Amino acid sequence: MNTSNLKKLALLLVIVLFNYEFINAQSFDPIDKAPHDISYLRTNKVTKPIIKVIYGRPSKNKQEVFGNQVPYNKIWRTGANEATEVKFYKDVVFGGVNIPSGTYVLYTIPGEDEWEVILSSNLDVLGSFQYNPTFDVARFSVPVAKAEMLESFSIAFKTKKETTQMVLGWDTTRIKIPLTINNEEALAHL
Repeated sequence: MNTSNLKKLALLLVIVLFNYEFINAQSFDPIDKAPHDISYLRTNKVTKPIIKVIYGRPSKNKQEVFGNQVPYNKIWRTGANEATEVKFYKDVVFGGVNIPSGTYVLYTIPGEDEWEVILSSNLDVLGSFQYNPTFDVARFSVPVAKAEMLESFSIAFKTKKETTQMVLGWDTTRIKIPLTINNEEALAHL
């Protein structure tokens, strides 16, 4: 090998080693600590949903959740990472408030005995620090209930005869938001 080729090989080796050290020095965490989930309210498994909720699912991690991880009486993005988004495919009555079909951000203000629930039309927000009350389309309170322990924050729908509820739960805390879908055809299939 001539001197020119040896110099090129040495330079290439230095570049490779530098990049290897640079990449290894970065702290990449491939596991999302609060993965996102989607919850649907559908008339059946193959139809378009009536409601879709996209939210982050933080975990309890052996800590007290409400009053600690999530402070009482402060606005919460109702999940982790980006604020929780709710899409209503039909007009609904959400917590007693008429809501037109569309996409909204769900905020809450957890309390020991009741939570304030807020729907906002300000979309694509990262967390509660971007909350602006001028975009509120609904604001109401619901009581807190206790139930079995849930390790990760969860949102689901509960339907019984003529009542539908969006249920938010984490640790032993549950809140139930009453829903009425303004579409008799959709309701007939629930």
